[in-house]
Amino acid sequence: MPLLTLRTNQPLDAAATDRLMRDLSRAAAESLGKPESYVMVRLDAGQPLLFGGSDAPAAFLQLKSLGLTEDRTKDLSRLLCDLVGDHVGVPAARTYIEFASPARAFWGWNGGTFG
Repeated sequence: MPLLTLRTNQPLDAAATDRLMRDLSRAAAESLGKPESYVMVRLDAGQPLLFGGSDAPAAFLQLKSLGLTEDRTKDLSRLLCDLVGDHVGVPAARTYIEFASPARAFWGWNGGTFG
C-alpha cells in the first residue's frame, strides 16, 4: 500500500535506476514497518524540473501510505533526502517531499479497498 514516487531532472542509466528503486523500496518498507511486498516505487528520471528558477539537480518525492503519522515525516524526510543525495546527487535543499495518508476507503487494491 505505500507508494513512493520520485521525479528528478537528473538522468539515470538502467543499473543506477535499478539500484535506486530497490533501495527506495527497501527503505520505505523498513521505515514504515510494512512488508516490502506491499511497496510500490515509481521513478521518473531525466524529466524537466525547475526549482527556484534553476535547472540544477532537483527532486520531488511523494510518499503515500495508510496510517502514516505526522510524527514520522521528519525522519522519513531525512532518510529520503539522504538516499536521493547518495544515488542521484540532488542536495536536500533542492528536494521537496509530499507526505500523504489517505483514508483506507480511498486506497484500492485487488479489486477492493482497505476500508
